[in-house]
Amino acid sequence: MQNYDYLVVGAGLFGATFAYEAAKRGKRVKVIEKDDHIAGHIYTKEVDGIQVHEFGAHIFHTSNKKTWSFIQQFAEFNRYTNQPVANYKGKMYNMPFNMNTFSEMWGVRTPAEAKAKIDEQRQVMDGKKPENLEEQAISLVGTDIYEKLIKGYTQKQWGRECKDLPAFIIRRLPVRYIYDNNYFNDLYQGIPIGGYTQIVEKMLDSDLIDVELNTDFLANKEQYLNDYPKVVYTGTIDGFYDYQLGTLEYRGLKFETKEFDMDNYQGNAVINYTDAETPWTRIIEHKWFEFGKGNKDKTIVTREYPHTWKRGDEPYYPVNDQRNNDLFKQYRDLSKQDPNVLFGGRLGLYKYYNMDQVIEACENLVHRELDKD
Repeated sequence: MQNYDYLVVGAGLFGATFAYEAAKRGKRVKVIEKDDHIAGHIYTKEVDGIQVHEFGAHIFHTSNKKTWSFIQQFAEFNRYTNQPVANYKGKMYNMPFNMNTFSEMWGVRTPAEAKAKIDEQRQVMDGKKPENLEEQAISLVGTDIYEKLIKGYTQKQWGRECKDLPAFIIRRLPVRYIYDNNYFNDLYQGIPIGGYTQIVEKMLDSDLIDVELNTDFLANKEQYLNDYPKVVYTGTIDGFYDYQLGTLEYRGLKFETKEFDMDNYQGNAVINYTDAETPWTRIIEHKWFEFGKGNKDKTIVTREYPHTWKRGDEPYYPVNDQRNNDLFKQYRDLSKQDPNVLFGGRLGLYKYYNMDQVIEACENLVHRELDKD
């Protein structure tokens, strides 16, 4: 085992990026993955010529030219623009909140009319400082948008009433007084033609990288720590320490994927269901990420259901409230006792990262660890 410079635990985007950068610098890397596939939550597979996002919709977006250039080494990206639609009890609204949304909701036609409507509805706060998510949302966008497009969706997503969620979860909301449905403000945006899995495959395609699937690090943790000089760990930090300080909370997701014998199920890649009664948060029709590419007589559709997470479930969204953030800081302090273990990724750093942020966080680690000489 001393032939390896690093053991990377997890073949997701963070682990693969680190392995790629280490191999570029002549380091020998072993990558182990507990699942039966690489690429983690960005894993895609082809069904009927359609790239199916197995763990929810992933749209790559960034304003960092260096990050955009980095990811384009591994795949050609299309010009996909994220333009989700919200379904509230059968009424359809464009997202993010923009003049198309306001026109449909209130019949307004000008930015001045829309601003006046929002300002009027915000007055219910009467200058009060928001103390929870509900009050924060109303102070930003008024009562109609909150009730129809935020409240139900948020309660499903977090499993709590909006009045019981902290205000800081939505420090700001995108409000655009223009007719523009582009969800992201980032300069660069797209979907890799042929899916995301190829990106991780190419990152790990090196004579200096060995990959082993269906391998649980925690089942032989002490042996691995003894056998490898350095470990890059992308699993849950509390799991690494056997939850000795307590368990960090996550929200879970369940996916219900079906194939239909039709060309077009819903007319958009992503439709959010923002009422509280509909049990799923969104429906994804995968073929529209690549503009309808694939079998013209088939389509693949996935419903997403948030659920209460428990140990043993796949963790998705860290619950970054005060209690959990304080607990993470305790684990981070504990990790200083293990200088040869480098924690990374959403789970190791207990932070909700977009894909570009995962890459940038990994590049920062690479700079500190591999370029320090």
